[in-house]
Amino acid sequence: MAILAVNPTRMALMDLKRRSKSAQRGHKLLKDKQDGLMQAFLSTVRRAKELRQKVEEDLGRAFRQFLLASSWMPENAMTNALSSPNATMELHVETKSVMSVRIPIFTLRREGKIRTYGAPTTNALLDNAIDTFEQVFELLLQLAEIEKQVENMAVELETTRRRVNALEYTVIPNFKDTVKYITMKLDEAERAAIISTMRVKASIS
Repeated sequence: MAILAVNPTRMALMDLKRRSKSAQRGHKLLKDKQDGLMQAFLSTVRRAKELRQKVEEDLGRAFRQFLLASSWMPENAMTNALSSPNATMELHVETKSVMSVRIPIFTLRREGKIRTYGAPTTNALLDNAIDTFEQVFELLLQLAEIEKQVENMAVELETTRRRVNALEYTVIPNFKDTVKYITMKLDEAERAAIISTMRVKASIS
């Protein structure tokens, strides 16, 4: 702890008491924010973990379906089937603020079809693989969105933790120590003034 470099006056004492109360209110608000952020962070991490597991499982299934389809189709037929998709996708990104954390919102807009090949030259295995890849793509966007939320929450949580610790272990104790020091100095000055007044009265009488 440290005593702040201020003059030990009543005006300084009043100002320090006001700043100390303000710091304590700020500490409580930040502590509440930290607790709320931690709960939201842990909940979001759990959702991200579950979604990542689903993405990995679905991706594995899609690749297995594609490999199986490839084994039943000639290479040139596979190349022709996948060479002319007419689907277009556009990703829109917006952000909103939740407890000072910028949360990304991804919106996917698509037009056209991914499957443009004819049925006679392909098989149902390829259809299933492409459908699964399409579904996984949307899940990947959701996963990217939620993992960015986790990242931003972690940064804000660390910033808030540092502010809480600074107030709790440095700012507020320094204010209290300085208030105590100034109060002691003012009491000493008051006692010295009383003794001086008593001496003057005694010398006059």
